[in-house]
Amino acid sequence: MNFTGLTGQIQFDSEKNLILPAFDILNIGGNGSQRIGYWSNYSGLSVIAPEILYMRSPNTSISNQHLDNVIWPGETTKQPRGWVFPNNGKPLRIVVPYRVSYLEYATKDKGPLGVKGYCIDVFEAAVKLLPYVVPHTYTLYGDGLRNPSYNNLVNDVAENKYDAAVGDIIIITNRTRIVDFTQPYMESGLVIVVPVKERKSSAWAFLRPFTVEMWCITGLFFLFVGVVVWIFEHRMNDEFRGPPSQQVTTIFWFSFSTMFFAHRESIVSTLGCLVLILWLFVVLIINSSYTASLTSILMVQQLTSNIKGIDSLITSTNSIGEEYVDALHKGPKAGGVAAIVDELPYIELLLYKTNCKFRTVGQEFTKSGWGFAFQRDSPLVVDLSTAILRLSESGDLQRIHDRWISLDRCSAQVNQADQNVLFTPEDEEQDMDEPESIRPKSTSRMTSFTGFVDKKEHEVMESIKRKSDSKQQASQHSHG
Repeated sequence: MNFTGLTGQIQFDSEKNLILPAFDILNIGGNGSQRIGYWSNYSGLSVIAPEILYMRSPNTSISNQHLDNVIWPGETTKQPRGWVFPNNGKPLRIVVPYRVSYLEYATKDKGPLGVKGYCIDVFEAAVKLLPYVVPHTYTLYGDGLRNPSYNNLVNDVAENKYDAAVGDIIIITNRTRIVDFTQPYMESGLVIVVPVKERKSSAWAFLRPFTVEMWCITGLFFLFVGVVVWIFEHRMNDEFRGPPSQQVTTIFWFSFSTMFFAHRESIVSTLGCLVLILWLFVVLIINSSYTASLTSILMVQQLTSNIKGIDSLITSTNSIGEEYVDALHKGPKAGGVAAIVDELPYIELLLYKTNCKFRTVGQEFTKSGWGFAFQRDSPLVVDLSTAILRLSESGDLQRIHDRWISLDRCSAQVNQADQNVLFTPEDEEQDMDEPESIRPKSTSRMTSFTGFVDKKEHEVMESIKRKSDSKQQASQHSHG
């Protein structure tokens, strides 16, 4: 069969299959239609009429398969994501707290949305991940002169004055009883922030790791150990003998050379070796503590407050408050405060704005988070929670955070005090008596002291010899 119809030539083969079938592809919208291309089994999708392509060699590559732009409902060329979230044909009424501080999280804007901030960007990014369109409008809550009441804001959502609330809204138990919250998109919790200052280095910085009392006690112990080793060694070790002045020099040299493990005198007595081993172990601990403390002092900032966490804050008599920067700079003695307690996100923004002049101490003593509040049983809660998790897993949530608040320059801060002292003077006074000074004042005193030691050692040796002789005689009598 072969004839010409309204759509052109129509021809069938012997098996009644249409030869060179071709179709027009129409885009129907409103009251009319528009052709956006053709399809045929010879060339596939194309914007060129099949009759023209029949005269060319067939080319069905993917790069040639295209149509003109499709006009979607709403006279737009943007492809819709799916069905529209049903809300009786009305956009969602989303309320945003009109803050007067920490505007980086949510505030008024002259743009199309009317609001801007970190919380707004997170919500918009999560909505774009939904498989359907959610028309919504933003309404500011508050007069812009002071921060609004967040409890009243949540109550208005529960009472159907608004469909949802987007902002720095903390998820707490009382609020979860009247509204549903999404997955938290920002961790929060109460933290303590105190001022810090840079410690200027000086020529005497190497003395800071230990107190004056600690330096004195350490020096006395060095001398004490040197004298004890000399007592055990000078009768049998030639390196510890000689004129009194040489022996005094040997004691001082041996004592302080152990600080660097550089003593050159050999130890031959058993008791001397035992004392030296124990002392070298103590010296190792002292050196390690000194090195760590000196490094911390030279590199780390110093707290200007004695508050180290929630326990010290409770026991402190200093004031704490909320007029952040000015109050912290003044300090408790000038009518300010010693520390500030607030939510972690606000403190992060404070550190960012003040160029890290303050520092958090201790750990968070409460745990919570920020979430988007919806009316009870809203189907958007589950879908938006899933979208927030996707943002977190892909890293987009962190990138949005860094776009508004970047804390890279504060990352080197630590939460411990910068001075680490091995011993405290109070502990030393309680645990040990200060050794008497044995530094010789004259050669005659040194001579009398060495004579006394020699006499005692001689008496001990004679006593041991007599006991040994008596045992031998008793043994001979028994054999006889």
